[in-house]
This record gives sequence, C-alpha cells and structure tokens, in this order.
Amino acid sequence: METVPSQELFAHVRIVMGMVTGLGVTRLLTGTAGFIQHPARHRLSLIHLLWVGSILLELILFWWWEFALSRIPVWNFGVFTFLIGYAAVLYMLAALLFPDNISEYAGHEDFFVKRRRWFFSLLAATFVLDIADTLIKGSERWSQLSSAYLLQVPIGLALCLLGFLVARRSVQIAVAAVHLSMQLLWILQAF
Repeated sequence: METVPSQELFAHVRIVMGMVTGLGVTRLLTGTAGFIQHPARHRLSLIHLLWVGSILLELILFWWWEFALSRIPVWNFGVFTFLIGYAAVLYMLAALLFPDNISEYAGHEDFFVKRRRWFFSLLAATFVLDIADTLIKGSERWSQLSSAYLLQVPIGLALCLLGFLVARRSVQIAVAAVHLSMQLLWILQAF
C-alpha cells in the first residue's frame, strides 16, 4: 500500500466517524423535534429525556475528543475499524432511544424499560471502548487525564449494571441523572 501522510488519513477517518456520529445526533434531534411537532402523539418521559440528553452529549463529546487522534503518527485499518465501531455503538444507543416504531409499547419509557438490557449493554461497551480509544491516543493522552477519568469508568460500569438489572422507575431515573451529572462534571473539569 502506498504511504499516505497521517494527516491525510486522519481527515479521511474523521469524515467517516463524523458521518456515523452525525446519524446518531440526527436521530436524537429528529426524535426530539417530533415531540415538539406532535405533542399529543407520545407522552414525555423523564427517563427517556434524561437519556436523550446524555447520549446527545456523549456523541458530541466523542466527536470533540476524537480530535486528539490527529496526533497519531501511524494509522492502520484496525484502528480505523475500531473507531467506526465505537461510533456505531453510540449510534445504536441513539437508535434505541428513538426506534422506528413503538406502536406495540405504551410509549418511549415503556420501550426503554423493556429494551434496557440492550441499552445498558451498549452503554457499558462505550466505557470499555473509551479506555481502548484513550490507549490508541498514546501515553501522553493517558497522562493528561485526571483521576476522575479512572473513577468514571468503574462508576459508569456499575451504573450500567444497576440499570441493566433493575427496571424500577426511580432507579432508572437515578441512573440516568447520575450518568448525565458525571458527564457535566467531566465537562466542567476538562474545560
């Protein structure tokens, strides 16, 4: 294969990642706009809205943090497919929040609770994928992270396990609120 400068490869990878990430953002924004356009069609759910906000924020953060990949000196197909896979997992989370059809369910909350095991399995995968993503960015990136990052992963995985196992509404609201709060604290600390 012809040697291509890493900056040119990064631009290519970023475009493809952006397409997949953009599909997730589009799905969330289109679904949210549907609530505004047709307020009587579906009841609003606090659980659902918290997760919509959280996954939208997750997609935005993913896009932002992936800019650090511009410093990778050598690219290969394995790293490329890993990144597209990571973006695809984030898209799947968005798709689970706004499925194509929920007519057989009592609403978005009912769909979410009944499909929560898929959602929390994918969300748990994002924590593991994020560790691999950070390692790909190199030891310099790893050393830039604070101890909060090291706490975020086990806490996030524990939240996923709790959400996976317990269907009770109060627990689901608490899990979503804590996850969103962790993201907001991470943003405040990082910026």
